[in-house]
Amino acid sequence: MKGIISICGKGGVGKTTLAALLSRLVLEEKNSRGLAIDADPAGGLSLALSLPIKKTVNDLRKSVIASIKTHSTDSLNLAASIDYQLLEALSEYRNLAFLAVGRPEEEGCYCQVNTFLREAIEIMAGHFDLVLIDAEAGVEQVNRRVMGQIDLLLLVSDLSAKGLRVAETIKQVADEAMQYRSAGLLINRVRSKKELAEVQQSTHLPLLGWLPEDPRVRQFDMAGRSFLELPDCPSLQAVRELSRSLIV
Repeated sequence: MKGIISICGKGGVGKTTLAALLSRLVLEEKNSRGLAIDADPAGGLSLALSLPIKKTVNDLRKSVIASIKTHSTDSLNLAASIDYQLLEALSEYRNLAFLAVGRPEEEGCYCQVNTFLREAIEIMAGHFDLVLIDAEAGVEQVNRRVMGQIDLLLLVSDLSAKGLRVAETIKQVADEAMQYRSAGLLINRVRSKKELAEVQQSTHLPLLGWLPEDPRVRQFDMAGRSFLELPDCPSLQAVRELSRSLIV
């Protein structure tokens, strides 16, 4: 797997689980470096991976603002400082690095931190072979062009009609609001091929793959265990198969 992959979908369909499984798969590719970005202020991916958060993107944004206000550095040194601070903020586990967006303490929208997140992604992408972005649920970050240019827009849904409609809406918004090379759908929690066939008939989105209903994943989720320690299981095997088509 190479490139920048943004994982989007309705809340509760399993996009964070997919991001965690793909992060787990990075550990098997020892000759490449991966970066997992928790772009959801709720912070689900950090919990799924059980990785500590050293500094968030929002922490760095506030640090940069403070430097500008105090005139403690010029523009050239500030740019270099941002790059350095981003690398320092990463939590690392073997060949996987992790960065969280965090939640702004100020009231109101996330416009400023989202803008800084887009710039952070652009800066960090050059340091890694693969960047996985667990986006905020819904269309908001796509609509605000938070993710800039990516290689793959990976739309996640469960078997529900609501999940599929949200995935289709995200694709429509992305067509106008962002640049991406390809897009496709992944269906989560599939219990039979009959269910999968019914879902395929109800959407125009191209199907990239599917994940089975997996008791081992549910056990890890309920116990709050790190998906980086997940042993081989049907879901991981399915993601491994999916990854063969995710070479950008």
